[in-house]
Amino acid sequence: MKIINPNYIYTAEKLLENQAVAFDNKIEKIAPLTELQELYKDAEIIELGKNSLLMPGLINAHVHLEFSANKETLEYGDFLKWLYSVITNREELINSCDSACMKKAVDMMLESGITTYGAISSHGMDLDVAASSPQNVVFFNELIGSQAGMADALFNDFLQRVDASKTVQREGFYPAVAIHSPYSVHPILIKKALQIVKNEKLKLSAHFLESKAEQEWLEKNEGDFKEFFVNFLKQDKAVTDVKEFLGHFKDVPTLMTHVVQATEKELQELAYSKHTVVHCPISNRLLGNGAISLDDLDRHNIRWICATDGLSSNYTLNLFEEMKIALFMHHGADLLPLAKRLIKSVTKDAADALGLNTGEIQEGKNADMLVLELTSEPNEQLPLHLLLHGYNISKIYINGNQKKGE
Repeated sequence: MKIINPNYIYTAEKLLENQAVAFDNKIEKIAPLTELQELYKDAEIIELGKNSLLMPGLINAHVHLEFSANKETLEYGDFLKWLYSVITNREELINSCDSACMKKAVDMMLESGITTYGAISSHGMDLDVAASSPQNVVFFNELIGSQAGMADALFNDFLQRVDASKTVQREGFYPAVAIHSPYSVHPILIKKALQIVKNEKLKLSAHFLESKAEQEWLEKNEGDFKEFFVNFLKQDKAVTDVKEFLGHFKDVPTLMTHVVQATEKELQELAYSKHTVVHCPISNRLLGNGAISLDDLDRHNIRWICATDGLSSNYTLNLFEEMKIALFMHHGADLLPLAKRLIKSVTKDAADALGLNTGEIQEGKNADMLVLELTSEPNEQLPLHLLLHGYNISKIYINGNQKKGE
């Protein structure tokens, strides 16, 4: 048992003062230090410096480790130009990102306070790195393939990767499933994968309506995607449409990533099925896809969370930076309430979406915690300051184990 004694504790409801936290792998009790010392007489006491803040570890629910080699290779500004550059440079990027490259990305996340991440794994090359990560990992084995003739081979490869992820036996590692997108996965494959998700109660993720090109292809079999599919896959029609795709997920709450182009009707369906929207503001801007309306999501009572996506469409895997960019992207929103919502989105809300017992400094929750060194006494604008000022993270705990700091 350990007792950590910060000056302040960040909670979604209020800032706590003169409270300490007793923990092992979970948070056992929050109370004044003297009370905890009486209860846990043999506990190690961790004293912290002036203006120290204890807050929940951050959760990055959507990241692609396998493309972490990208820095100046891919083309930004337009989704189709980016996609063509991915196809052109795919082998180079994958082959140049070895375990050391992916571990560097994992370390980048840890240093910036990410104690849990959702790895979207296209090939399974990142499995060993994810399995040995210090963080909690939800490992989303991704299914892709729009050609019916290749369905069996693609599904068998997918099953092998799912089975490989199930062999990882460690605290905080959770096998899961990802459906790449409506335009890239045949309905036959989706149905088979969802049966596994339901039978084994796995978490599920999917990319959905990221670009205007995707929307036009799915709804009209026209637009910029048509040339892409004709040239690369000899397809002149989409394998599904938006309505059919959403219908597959009706009874399976899913982390739907991007959702920038969703209509009012589609938002209603997302709300009805209790899906979560994963918002990746930097990626959306760099690929020219526009900005999602958080007001529309709130109006439909759709839970949304913030994530970084991968380094194929971002320059960082730092969630504090991602949230800061969101502050400026959603320029019509009141700053302080938005800052509070963003922090909640990468802590409690992300934990709830992933079904994890973390995301809060609360008794009974897993002890995933950060210690930040504030430069002065905090005030009511602390959530905003946390996003703007990049405070030093001096200690990181994951499941009660210290991963950073003396």
